[in-house]
Formats: sequence, C-alpha cells, structure tokens
Amino acid sequence: MKYTNEIIINLPLDEVIQKLDNAENMKHWQRGLVGYEQVSGTPGEEGAKMKLKYVTKKREMELEETIIKRNFPDEFHASYNTKGVHNIQENFFEKVDANTTKWTSKSEFQFSSFPLKVFGFLMPGMFKKQSLKFLVDFKNFAEQGTSVNDA
Repeated sequence: MKYTNEIIINLPLDEVIQKLDNAENMKHWQRGLVGYEQVSGTPGEEGAKMKLKYVTKKREMELEETIIKRNFPDEFHASYNTKGVHNIQENFFEKVDANTTKWTSKSEFQFSSFPLKVFGFLMPGMFKKQSLKFLVDFKNFAEQGTSVNDA
C-alpha cells in the first residue's frame, strides 16, 4: 500500500528542519511515544537504528527505525519495522517562501502475513489518516509549541 500526504508549515525551512531533527521533540508530535533508544550507528545519521516505544489504547508497540537517507534540508527517508509490518517513509521538504515550508511524506506499507495484508487492503484510509495526524501534530508543535502531551 502506497500513499502521499502533504502539509504546509508556516515556518522557514531551516526552522522546520531544526525542530524535526531533534529526537527530544518527537514526544511533542508523535502521539503515544513513551521512549526511544539508540540501537546502533551515529544518532540521526544514515544507517543508524533506533528503537521507538509507543503505547496507544493500552496496547504497546515497538518499532525499529533505520535511517535510509539523510539529506537535510531537502529530504529524509527511513524504514520502520515491527512484527509483520515494514514501513518506508520518504520525506521531502520544500521552501515555498521565506516563511513557509511544504512537507511531502510518501508512505509505503508492506505486510508479511495474510491477516495484515487483508487489514491493509480493507483499511487503507486508517493508515493515511494516522500518517496525516503525525504531520498535523508536528505542524501544531512547530508553529505554536503545542505538544500532544498537553491534550
């Protein structure tokens, strides 16, 4: 399953990247994130791996992030793996004008089990909606300092 989301952030490109490229900020725009741990490599660099822990609706989930490409301020690509699901995120950042940035996020989900493949086929809107929620939450954090932890 593949799809693309876009959002306009009313901040200069450099400021968007500075906020996005700080792991400590993730808790402010990634709902359910309860912790992260560097597994290997240099944090934030290509090839680095990080373990991300989430709790949503009383369910725990652990993802392993691998940075595929880091070419700030233009792009950042990573893969996220958890049991039965491989997700590739390609993120592109574009300066619209001196105070506006466009973030384009391309998502690809690959499922390794039949039940997950069926779920992905039947519920693609749920995945796209969740991905867009991350972008909206980041926009709110970056522009207004609003944290998802304040909700």
